[in-house]
Amino acid sequence: MRAAVLGSPVAHSLSPALHTAAYAGMGLVDWSYGRQECDEQGLAPFLDGLDTDWAGLSLTMPLKRRAMELATRVGDLSLQVGGANTLVREARGWAAHNTDVEGIAVALTEAGITAPRGAVVLGAGATAASALAALRELGVPGPVTVLARSTTRAGEVSAAAERLGVRISVAPLAEVERHLDTDLVVSTLPSGAADTHAAAMAVSRADLFDVVYAPWPTKAAEAVADRGGRVVGGLPMLLHQAVAQVRLMTGVDEVPVSAMRAAGEAELRRRSTTGA
Repeated sequence: MRAAVLGSPVAHSLSPALHTAAYAGMGLVDWSYGRQECDEQGLAPFLDGLDTDWAGLSLTMPLKRRAMELATRVGDLSLQVGGANTLVREARGWAAHNTDVEGIAVALTEAGITAPRGAVVLGAGATAASALAALRELGVPGPVTVLARSTTRAGEVSAAAERLGVRISVAPLAEVERHLDTDLVVSTLPSGAADTHAAAMAVSRADLFDVVYAPWPTKAAEAVADRGGRVVGGLPMLLHQAVAQVRLMTGVDEVPVSAMRAAGEAELRRRSTTGA
């Protein structure tokens, strides 16, 4: 059986390392996992060209909304969040799922962040919507503050919040220092984008979940860790969303999480050494 990660750009994806380690640990010797550069226009013809040897696909940006349009069945969580990061082969076509939410929730729980009383989300894109769903699962009482670089572009995350039943307030990211009196900051910003707020986080009381996994640690993560706050990086999220994908694609519940984690860490070390 075959599976792959699709997106643009996709060369940086850790998914091949994680999924390949899972297959090896599960004894699935006839399974393989690759990567494919693919944009929104290319997704439909790519799917049309796949035979029944293909079990599933992992999807990165910019394909998470397009996947929902092409799927024959869309899971409730994907509909609520407004994006799917997984397509799984079914008898009548493809089923769209969102495992990003599970990835975030499990990563936070694993770090002991199980019941924050308040949260601030930096960024207003697709990952921010998944973060709101994960915070809902953890029982965070609203409103959750969403800080957007442009509040006029927060319509999609606001719509997702309404579907999720999560109360939010939206404010400019430039005002971040006014909103850090909270238990948890979730940064969904690109690599380096949260570093300008490291000094403010250093004097706050909040724990930090930063979706960045390379280079790691970020300046924001170092600032929080240095004052004794709990920090969760992007690798645990990637790991646990991949674990959920493996379960969906293979139909097997027992997945070798430790082996997948080790493979992801080893790949990041290799990249930091070689500069790849």
